[in-house]
Amino acid sequence: MSNPIITKKYHFCASHKYGNSEWSDEKNYEVFGKDYNTHGHNYILEVSVTGPVDPKSGWLIDLSNLNKIVDSKVVNVLDHSQIEKDVSWFHSRQPSSENILIWAWTEIAPNLERGKLQRLRLVETNSIYTDYYGPEEL
Repeated sequence: MSNPIITKKYHFCASHKYGNSEWSDEKNYEVFGKDYNTHGHNYILEVSVTGPVDPKSGWLIDLSNLNKIVDSKVVNVLDHSQIEKDVSWFHSRQPSSENILIWAWTEIAPNLERGKLQRLRLVETNSIYTDYYGPEEL
C-alpha cells in the first residue's frame, strides 16, 4: 500500500543575478542575457511530504510543525533577499531554481519529525517551475 502525499505551498519574494566572475561582461551577457542583471521573482515553493498516516491524529504530518520548519529555514531566509549576496551557501553558486531547491532540501529534510520529504517544486514564473526529488540515495 502506498502512502499519501501532502503538499503545502509557501510564498517569498527574492532577487538574484546570474553571472560568472571569471567571464567578461560580454560573455556573461551572451550566456545569461538579461538575467545577468539583478532581477526578482515572486516565488512559490511547494513542499510535498509522504509517509504513513498517524492513526491517532489522522495526519501524515502536523502542518504547523512543517510551517515552522519551512518558514524558519527557507522562507524567512530567502524572502526579500538578494540570494547570491545574502545567503552564504550561494556565494560560490548560481542562485538558480535548481540550486535553490538543492539548498532548501538540506534545510528541510533533516528537520522533519514525521514523514519524508518527497518533492520540492519551485515556481519561478507562470511558465517555469523546477522539481527536485532529493539527492540520490546510496
